Amino acid sequence: MSEAIAEKNVRTIIAVAALGMLLALPAAQAEDLFTDALPAPAEVVATAPEVEATAAVAAAGQTVTVTTVTTTTTTTNAPAAATAPEKPALDSGNTAWMLAATALVLMMTIPGVALFYGGMVRKKNVLATMMQSFAIAALVTVLWMVAGYSLAFSEGSPWVGSLDKMFLEGVGVTSMTGTIPETVFMMFQLTFAIITPALIAGAFAERMKFSAMMIFMALWSLLVYAPVTHWVWAADGWLFNSSPAILDYAGGTVVHVNAGIAGLVCAFVLGKRVGFGREAMPPHNLALTLTGASLLWVGWFGFNAGSALAADGRAGMAMAATQIATGAAALAWMLAEWIRKGSPSVLGLTTGAVSGLVAITPAAGFVDPKGALVIGLIAGVLCYWGATGLKRLLGADDSLDAFGVHGVGGIVGAVLTGFFVSKEIAGVEPGLAQVMTQLTGVGATVVYSATVTFIILIAIDLAFGLRVPEDDERLGLDLSLHRERVE
Repeated sequence: MSEAIAEKNVRTIIAVAALGMLLALPAAQAEDLFTDALPAPAEVVATAPEVEATAAVAAAGQTVTVTTVTTTTTTTNAPAAATAPEKPALDSGNTAWMLAATALVLMMTIPGVALFYGGMVRKKNVLATMMQSFAIAALVTVLWMVAGYSLAFSEGSPWVGSLDKMFLEGVGVTSMTGTIPETVFMMFQLTFAIITPALIAGAFAERMKFSAMMIFMALWSLLVYAPVTHWVWAADGWLFNSSPAILDYAGGTVVHVNAGIAGLVCAFVLGKRVGFGREAMPPHNLALTLTGASLLWVGWFGFNAGSALAADGRAGMAMAATQIATGAAALAWMLAEWIRKGSPSVLGLTTGAVSGLVAITPAAGFVDPKGALVIGLIAGVLCYWGATGLKRLLGADDSLDAFGVHGVGGIVGAVLTGFFVSKEIAGVEPGLAQVMTQLTGVGATVVYSATVTFIILIAIDLAFGLRVPEDDERLGLDLSLHRERVE
């Protein structure tokens, strides 16, 4: 009897001691003791440690090293799947920057492009030209919400997305893209979808019906812009998954080559303005153009630095590259014009700056400052030629040089990205293989955009007509289309 009591007392002492040790352990280690003691479920076939990741985090001025072990578990017909990966946490700094960047890019179109183009046309067409940019912003916003975003960014085929996100289905308060809300990403990309067709309008300024323009922009946004965006930026896009992958940081191919080629086709299909080549058609107010170009320059920081989708060093380098290339291109264009014509001009300086902004767009987050400088200098000279010599060779009335600046600048920037990409910044080797991928992307965009743009224009012309009557064109689109004018 005494032996039984003694044995019971010993067991009690051992249990109390074990409980005390357990309570003294950190919670994570205590959980491990119980986990290790439990048998694995019958459904588990294998559990293998694969990765040991070490992350350094700064807290209260100290660096703490955290080591985690990731395991892979294979199950057969298990009623409960393996633990789902954690959703990325929202980063308030990144989100705040992307909200600001989105507003900056929208400012590029309204009022940036509206003022830039509005100042370059004749006085009788200024309101009609500026109204095009504003109307496109409204139209594309609705189309993007209905189907454009889904066609561009939802999972589908290598050529175009599905309609799974039609009417922004599934894009809610809690859905994320990286460390920012998907709503913010959707809005950021919407501003790109707005400015691209607005750039095309410069090619057919002063002669296209407003109704035809609206129909064309609606169809072009869904049938051309959305698919090309999917090729380049969607996770299952064919150019995104090429080897090596195409480098288009902020839209050299998606926006500028696409819009420039479409603009050139528009200029050919609509024909020349009445009196083109026989009558002087000087810009009516270069102060508007200078103001618009200034807004574009500032807004482009949202365009390029915002494409990092984060407030980090990559965004800072993209901003620096943008500023350097723009300044270099503006000076290069100004000097080329100065040498050729004997004097620099406000129109040349501002257009040169825009050509630099265009050319650095695909490269902004991939090149260092030296590369940005060279890209800007080359773009300034070649875009000057594109808006003068090449324009005459083609014989097209590209009214406001949409192709000469955006088409030529986009192609130049896309190709030079392959030469000047920095391995330290982008992790990609510069060279012939990357240049060939860049040329493939440019070539595919040129062929597809030109073909579908031509088909859309011909269909609209047959159904409704594209151009205003000659008398209305001579009167001016402000009065003939909108019954308004600038006094």
